[in-house]
Amino acid sequence: MDSLSYKTISANAATVDKQWVVIDATDEVLGRLASQVAKILRGKNKPSYTPHVDCGDYVIVINADKVKLTGKKMTDKVYTRHTGFPGGQRFATPADYLAKKPTFLIEKAVKGMLPKTRLGEAIMKNLKVYAGAEHPHAAQNPKAIKLNEIK
Repeated sequence: MDSLSYKTISANAATVDKQWVVIDATDEVLGRLASQVAKILRGKNKPSYTPHVDCGDYVIVINADKVKLTGKKMTDKVYTRHTGFPGGQRFATPADYLAKKPTFLIEKAVKGMLPKTRLGEAIMKNLKVYAGAEHPHAAQNPKAIKLNEIK
């Protein structure tokens, strides 16, 4: 046999097939939801997955304000940030963020599961998170999927 009967296909920006999907975050556990969303954004659920290419789908997450955390994490977990000034350390709980900016929890959880590179930043732009059930992407005809149906 001189040649292979199959070829390894490597996707590139021109050959990638990107779809739009909607995920409802109502009563979903934050970490489990974020890991599935990160998998879809990265394209790891597709047979044409290529590590160095943005080959994932666009993901719309609705009802982000209804996500839940297990145990006492809603009040005991602490997000820390720093303003850059002396004494500028600030602390907030998930309950605080749900009251002020409900999309923050999902965005931060998913961002932590993506590569910390330019590719990760590009992939993060494919994530759209909304606090309510309405979203402005009806023209893209997104497909609603359930988290337990993702392979």
